[in-house]
Amino acid sequence: MSKIRVFSDSTCDLPPELREQHQIGIIPLYVTFGEDAYKDGVEMTPLQLFHKVDELGYLPKTASPSPGDFIQAFAPAIEAGDDIIFIGLSTELSSTCQNAIIAADSFPEGRITVVDSRNLSTGIGLLVLKAVRAAEAGRTLQEIEQIVLDSRDRIETEFIIDTLDYLHKGGRCSSLQNFIGSLLKIRPVVKVVDGRMILAAKLRGKREKTLEQLIQNALHFKDQLEGETISVTHALAEEEAIQVREILLRETNAKEVLLAETGCVISSHCGPHTVGIVLSRNGS
Repeated sequence: MSKIRVFSDSTCDLPPELREQHQIGIIPLYVTFGEDAYKDGVEMTPLQLFHKVDELGYLPKTASPSPGDFIQAFAPAIEAGDDIIFIGLSTELSSTCQNAIIAADSFPEGRITVVDSRNLSTGIGLLVLKAVRAAEAGRTLQEIEQIVLDSRDRIETEFIIDTLDYLHKGGRCSSLQNFIGSLLKIRPVVKVVDGRMILAAKLRGKREKTLEQLIQNALHFKDQLEGETISVTHALAEEEAIQVREILLRETNAKEVLLAETGCVISSHCGPHTVGIVLSRNGS
């Protein structure tokens, strides 16, 4: 009997055990230092990436999987008689979904559905989990697609970046802004709005204070939470992420608060010691 397989790309940042449990197919993006390209999460880990940035003094470039990468990943599922829904990194940030669409055209019509998440990191991951649960409940490909489309604008994704260094290396702030920001201990708050990353605020002060602000921003939605899952996502900040997770478990009705680590692509943009909270709110 055919089934529906859910695929995503490596920027969904779902923990490996969830990927295995639900047989979620992952197509990695690439990080490139000079002439050397590495598959995100396959050939390079975030810790290795941070070490390499420290060593070389510059950030890697990132690249989408090619249509050929998608064809290679999709083919076994299609040959097994399964249909596929792919949920990928926002088209405002990457050509990943466009390349997935090109690949889908190589297979019989209607077998592969591609959905732009309009999000990143576990903002994608929460949509992937919604799709998986719907597939496991026996919903059709069209029904699953509609569930994801109805949910994607209700995903709240917010990160606090610990240092301006990576924004500076990535050309997103000047040397002067980086210098002044470091002196004043300014930590940017990045949100995802309309599929794009925006600078929502600049918090000044001790790290504990800024993390408390992140938590309060999430708790603003605690009466509007949809579904069972919240994600606390971090880059090399596991201890603090665990503390944030415990607070959210205590202060919300969420049945599950995931602890997730950003992959290489997301880490290369946000830098180490970043902490984020991702949740899905209802339509009210």
